[in-house]
This record gives sequence, structure tokens and C-alpha cells, in this order.
Amino acid sequence: MIETRLALGATKSAAIADIRRESIRTGLIPIINAMAAAGIVSLPGMMTGQILAGNLPLDAVMYQIMIMFMVSAGTGFGTLAAVWMTSHRIFDDRDRLRLDRLKL
Repeated sequence: MIETRLALGATKSAAIADIRRESIRTGLIPIINAMAAAGIVSLPGMMTGQILAGNLPLDAVMYQIMIMFMVSAGTGFGTLAAVWMTSHRIFDDRDRLRLDRLKL
């Protein structure tokens, strides 16, 4: 599909735009699911520890939300970096697809 788009005159960015978007979405699904379930289905560890230690539940929830946002930001930046580096690695300077560069 990528080679067909390149043969029809698309740039390398346009040829892999939908694949890049789908890869980022797929990489973020686990953390989004964890954020959706936190506090409703399960009580995360730090929040439970703070409540058992005697802290106010509202403070424990605020800290847990902050931690979940930090973990999701790290996951998002890591996913973006991996997709960006891979998308640049599979093309050469002349915008040709180089799948041989994906081998370890």
C-alpha cells in the first residue's frame, strides 16, 4: 500500500500518514483503558496505600490522577518517538521505501 502511494506521487509523509495515526492510536489504547478503569473497577496501589495510611481520600485521588497523567504522558511521548523514528528509518534520502532496514 505504501509503495503504491509512492508510485502515484505521494510524499513519504502522505504515504504513511494513516499507518502512523493507527500505530499511535494502538500504542495508546492500554493506558487509556487503565485510566478508564482506575478508581471504578480497581483501586490503584498508591491511592490505596495513602488511604490505608490515614490520608484524606480526596488527597489520595488527586495524587493518583497526577500519577496516571504522568504515566500517560510518558506513554504518549514514547509512542510518538517510536513511530517517528521508525517512519524516518524506513525511508532513505530519496523517499524510497527501505523495508530491509527493519531487520534486527
